[in-house]
Amino acid sequence: MAAIAGFYRRNLPSPPAIEFASLEGKLLFVEALAGRNMEGFFKLISYYQTQSEPAYCGLATLSMVLNALAVDPGRKWKGPWRWFDDSMLDCCEPLEKVKVTGISFDKVACLAHCNGAEVKELHTNESTLEDFRSYVISCTSSEDRHLIVSYHRGHFKQTGSGHFSPIGGYHAGRDLVLVLDVARFKYPPHWVPLTLLWEAMDTVDEETGRRRGFMILARPQRAPSILYTVNCRHKSWEGTAKYLTKDLPRILSSEEIIDVQELLVTVMSSAPADLRDFVNWVAGVRLQEEGSKLTEEEKARLSLKEEVLNQVHMTDLFEHVTKFRASKTCCKISSEEKDSLATIVSEVCCQGAQIFCGRLGSFDMPSCKATNTRNLKDSDHDKPTVVNTGEMDTKTTERGFDVLIPYCQIYPDGCPRCASSSVGRMHPSVNDVVTILLLALPPQTWSNISHEDLKEEINRLTSTADLPSLLQEEVMHLRQQLHFVSRSVCSCSP
Repeated sequence: MAAIAGFYRRNLPSPPAIEFASLEGKLLFVEALAGRNMEGFFKLISYYQTQSEPAYCGLATLSMVLNALAVDPGRKWKGPWRWFDDSMLDCCEPLEKVKVTGISFDKVACLAHCNGAEVKELHTNESTLEDFRSYVISCTSSEDRHLIVSYHRGHFKQTGSGHFSPIGGYHAGRDLVLVLDVARFKYPPHWVPLTLLWEAMDTVDEETGRRRGFMILARPQRAPSILYTVNCRHKSWEGTAKYLTKDLPRILSSEEIIDVQELLVTVMSSAPADLRDFVNWVAGVRLQEEGSKLTEEEKARLSLKEEVLNQVHMTDLFEHVTKFRASKTCCKISSEEKDSLATIVSEVCCQGAQIFCGRLGSFDMPSCKATNTRNLKDSDHDKPTVVNTGEMDTKTTERGFDVLIPYCQIYPDGCPRCASSSVGRMHPSVNDVVTILLLALPPQTWSNISHEDLKEEINRLTSTADLPSLLQEEVMHLRQQLHFVSRSVCSCSP
């Protein structure tokens, strides 16, 4: 008989773990259910999945919890279905890298936020055993929030090292938690002592030098991002995040700057060359074969994007940025090719093609190109929707894509208005991306400016207090993304 390579599961070390499907495990479940500490279990078990790669435990755990919270990904998984899968979660770390090294605690938290969850993340040095127990009880007694833990398997006498899994329940009488292990090819779900789990979390991740921890995820009250999002796919995003959160406040405190235009020169001349790539605007992508008419949902999404774009253009800060970029002093991100609609559509088509083909994060990219612009109109009374078309070549087939581009009305004087008598239309461009990025920087960024009048003016220009609610929510979402990204950068810094 030929030898068979590899492993078929592992024996679960017991103690300390108690297998969920064992007689004792079943009794614990019944008792915990009676104690109302299994409320979140049924939602989680409905979407329980096995990680698709040996190092995808963080991604599988997150996709399982996002589906349990009924968070809409806003993009298609396969066919017409929008659904979270671990292969779709690549915005904070390339999948090819995750396959090799796994993913850190802070980057899972960043991913959760980027994909629409409300997140509260705590390393063990930021919490206590008692607080952790309170969070476990709160989450397991609710269907609306779930708890993810990052821990070292060695404390459970299991093989392997760092691991992620969701918590499915709590037995108050014996102080046990139910770990829904996403590496189901290795270990089944099991109960472990809560104190031992805390010890397993209170370990240092050698990759980051930080302690592991836990995070609580809940469903947000609004869509995660309407038009803008931080781009962590770009190769230099870590350096850009460090510049914005660490270097920029120091630079501003050391320079003698007297007006807003000089401030913009300082910000941009010191910035990484690809600062503009740090924030992307989000375009809708659909297969042309889905029909010539937009759905009501697609129309509503596009309308919201256009409203946000209009609101950005109506800010005083946008006028300053536009003036700055039109001047000769603008030396960074000044290339108009970044604003080329053909380039934008081609890039968006490539990203959409990867999603539709199930190759997101793959090095085997389909080739894409933008072709032309056309209008979609359901009836004579409807405002036409401008659609930019693209083509994708996957070596085996060619498919057409429609990219739904939001537009802002523009006037001869360059100022946007919301009236119907506009004489031109402008898609999202570098000017509004720079504006939204400056708005999203934390207020303390400007606190060390020495010139008091300038400090007062820039605080007025970047204040979110008087922004329209839609734009205010967009800015605060980006600010939260920047917070998670900067934490991730700090955790990886020596």
